[in-house]
Amino acid sequence: MPEIQILPSILAADIGHLADGCRRAAAAGADQLHVDVMDGVFVPNISFGPDVVKMARAEVDIPLDVHLMVIEPQYHVEAFAEAGSDTILIHIEAKCDVEQVLADIRGLGCRAGITLNPETPAESIFQCLENRLVDEVLCMSVHPGFGGQQYLQYVEEKIVQIRRKAEWVDISIDGGINGETAQTAAAHGVNMFVAGSYLFKQADMKGEISNLRKSAGDNFCKAV
Repeated sequence: MPEIQILPSILAADIGHLADGCRRAAAAGADQLHVDVMDGVFVPNISFGPDVVKMARAEVDIPLDVHLMVIEPQYHVEAFAEAGSDTILIHIEAKCDVEQVLADIRGLGCRAGITLNPETPAESIFQCLENRLVDEVLCMSVHPGFGGQQYLQYVEEKIVQIRRKAEWVDISIDGGINGETAQTAAAHGVNMFVAGSYLFKQADMKGEISNLRKSAGDNFCKAV
């Protein structure tokens, strides 16, 4: 069984006190921090750059899971690796030689990850899985670009396909994650849960991270 992990997304932290948000999440027992990078082209929003990753690396000791929502990631992976990323995720829909960029990410000493938008079929990444090119698969359960959206339940069918194809891989999910949706996502094969608005709004983030982790572990792969 892959390790159950909870990853607060710092996109939902107070932007004026971002370092405090990173430290709060780590102190609450987060397994990793999730950093959303948006270029305003691949998605209709702009967020963080390598300097935010560098700041987070200086503030916390837990791994940094960096999600590049950028149209041409091949021009950015080196900067994000040098800033302190532990995992760098690119999109299967990006304009690049996906397999080469994944190899480049590993060559820079980081874990490599592939991300699928909600409508993208699971089959689009099967070759990456068959060739063991990725360490993590991120399934978007909202349309990327903005926080606070509603969970798209239909992505769970795709998650089951990916889990059956690659029992060994870490499968993460991002979008609309809360106590209820984390439980059903876990049942369909997810072991890593990215949560932004839900966790940062909690008065007791530590308690809720613990609750999410236990609930996910209790329900893992029950629907697979």
